[in-house]
Amino acid sequence: MLTEKDLQQLSGRNITENQVINQVAQLKKGTQYVQLMRPATLGDGIRRVDEETKDLMSAVFEADKEFYQFTKFVPASGAASRMFKDLFAFIESGTETKFTDIFFAHIHSFAFFDDLDTAVKRLYNNNIDSLLQEGRKVGIVKALLLDEGLAYGKLPKALLKFHHYPTFDRLALEEHLVEAARYATDNEGVAKLHFTVSPEHESFFVETVNALKNSYEKKYGVRYDITFSCQKPSTDTVAIDANGELFREADGKILFRPGGHGALIENLNDLGEEIVFIKNIDNIVPETKADATITYKKVLAGFLLHLQQRTFDYLEMLDEGSVSDEELNEIVDFAKNDLMIDIPDFMKDYTAIEKIDYLYNKLNRPMRVCGMVKNEGEPGGGPFWVKNDDDEVSLQIIESSQIDHNNPKQEAIFQSSTHFNPVDLVCGCWNFKGEAFNLTDYVDANTGFVSNKSKDGRELKALELPGLWNGAMADWITVFVEVPIETFNPVKTVNDLLKPMHR
Repeated sequence: MLTEKDLQQLSGRNITENQVINQVAQLKKGTQYVQLMRPATLGDGIRRVDEETKDLMSAVFEADKEFYQFTKFVPASGAASRMFKDLFAFIESGTETKFTDIFFAHIHSFAFFDDLDTAVKRLYNNNIDSLLQEGRKVGIVKALLLDEGLAYGKLPKALLKFHHYPTFDRLALEEHLVEAARYATDNEGVAKLHFTVSPEHESFFVETVNALKNSYEKKYGVRYDITFSCQKPSTDTVAIDANGELFREADGKILFRPGGHGALIENLNDLGEEIVFIKNIDNIVPETKADATITYKKVLAGFLLHLQQRTFDYLEMLDEGSVSDEELNEIVDFAKNDLMIDIPDFMKDYTAIEKIDYLYNKLNRPMRVCGMVKNEGEPGGGPFWVKNDDDEVSLQIIESSQIDHNNPKQEAIFQSSTHFNPVDLVCGCWNFKGEAFNLTDYVDANTGFVSNKSKDGRELKALELPGLWNGAMADWITVFVEVPIETFNPVKTVNDLLKPMHR
């Protein structure tokens, strides 16, 4: 199947022949749908946080944070093109819609208005208000999106102006710097951030951070340690054509496609950091409205530190091997009731040594505490109890694409979900001995998604790797905690910036 030239191409990407063979087999097999058991709900997989618990977990975080290393991990490589989908359509058609009506009616409210007005004057020798009066709205949008203007249509969201303040405006990236200063600093006042970026934008990110860093350090009394990484070529995936053969370019080379955000588990693993906050680049609000977000970041981190320390204490006991029946029962109760680990009934028939070995393997894994908001109709994934191929039941974040919607029972479970995943995670990535886990050992490769695409007029089947917080973390200890809806304020379209929480 693979020629000598193919093998050279693989070698250049650090991809093995076996990887390609396995990916082709997975593409032919198609998407392997998950088996939902039931939605995770309050009291059954999702912890409710009352005022007392909120204060307690925040206090745990504040008291213990000096003993840990924290990093904020922000996937920021995606271009903002989808954010402007409706405006690109307007350039093509010139037809106004409800979306464009709202955009133009509130155009003065966007943080990028002054920059856009300057670009319009440069391109058309006139200002935005004059072009609006003349009905030259397409020109305004071109000035916003295209290369001759602000080029917002191909920049990453991180480098777009999101929020307007009385005397300045802030990029999305800047708001993440502010957030990190408030909860991700160590006992020496260092705030670590890591952004995953696309290669074509990396230098722009570096220049922007270098220009901003000193002023933010002075303002917030911290030192920033900011790093960047790109998705590895070794995480790209192959595709197959209509005949089930490797899809090749016109020159005969194998077509490789980006593997999706699940590829970032490699970037996260390479960091080797102890405690990692993960948050999407566009779920960010102005500093003046960030108090709830900051509070619940501390709550989630408090849960993690508290649960992880108890887990470590039990692991040390198990590692020593001399554990009484009473202590084993205590560990089982903790695993079931606090870590939400499904302990099968047959474990009671194990010998003491077998129980110790079983519990050690269950507890000695990376841990994540994930915020969940009440489902108010947002598209995307949510929390479920899922059974895997080994008949093990666990808590998972599941995307709609992982569900067999033609199966009435599975669809009913999916539709009965009460909560939604806002991508608000705090992760413990070291074991009880202070060593970094190899995070790639905890990926469920079978949860990749196969989709139908086309290239150069030819159909292909493409493979997307297991999502970062889906299959890429499938074998982590997972705890779900309810967080308020005001902590979830994504910017999926440009008009989302007009919502109250962004103004």
